[in-house]
Amino acid sequence: MPGRPVRLMCGSVRSKDYGNDVLAGDWRRPRKGSVPEIPAERDLVVEDPDSGFCGAVVGCDKFGVTLEDRFGKRRVFPLTKAGFLLDGKPVTLVRPAQAPRGPRAPARSASGSIAVSGLRARVARESRIYVEGVHDAELVEKIWGHDLRVEGVVVEYLEGVDDLPAIVEEFAPGPQRRLGVLVDHLVEGSKESRIAAQVRSPHVLVTGHPFVDIWQAVKPRALGIRAWPDVPRGVPWKQGVLAALGWGDDVGEGWRRILGSVDSFTDLEPELLGRVEEIIDFVTAP
Repeated sequence: MPGRPVRLMCGSVRSKDYGNDVLAGDWRRPRKGSVPEIPAERDLVVEDPDSGFCGAVVGCDKFGVTLEDRFGKRRVFPLTKAGFLLDGKPVTLVRPAQAPRGPRAPARSASGSIAVSGLRARVARESRIYVEGVHDAELVEKIWGHDLRVEGVVVEYLEGVDDLPAIVEEFAPGPQRRLGVLVDHLVEGSKESRIAAQVRSPHVLVTGHPFVDIWQAVKPRALGIRAWPDVPRGVPWKQGVLAALGWGDDVGEGWRRILGSVDSFTDLEPELLGRVEEIIDFVTAP
């Protein structure tokens, strides 16, 4: 009769073509041994038919497989679970075979050089590296300290370069007693460039970076800022930077914040990297 529900008696129906009724039992759980095993490789997209959760494999360990759906939601499923759907077909996920390990890459120092294990500092050379201030010395030590100890080179700071010619003369440079000097703001026409031009010894290399202060040699992204602020003329540069960034007025604290953000040579500008490497090569040359 119209409108009367129809009950389908299909639980025991058989067909010579299809065998047992396809709707009988749990079609998502085929008999053991009939489900292929698939390595849970990253980015493989599967579905859990019980929950309807569909996502890409983002991790797999001995505890389970982690799926992430297109909204970024993640769920962990046990690897013992059978019947994930891959392209609509049941599969069992298994841990991917680990790739054979190749030779371990050599450890690198903060400067990018190959680190020397079990290092015992070499007896200091007579050659030296001079930098302008304590901040310069601390930054050089943090990035190149390992290299300098391997080579036996000591870094000292000058508290400015106004008296550089007299300092070089007092140092008495020679073939086995070389001196490298790193100068801030060494650009054409600057006071620093005029002072550097007065040093003419073949055993002394005076070079430098174009930044007003060593602080600027740290890449802004390492500090989480877009760029170093412009400081108006007549305002002490460090104090102007601290004020513009809202870091208070303690220069020492500001520098500790900057130095703590530097982990390796990748956090420094190439204009500084090249000059320091040049100085190290100069003072360690045979």
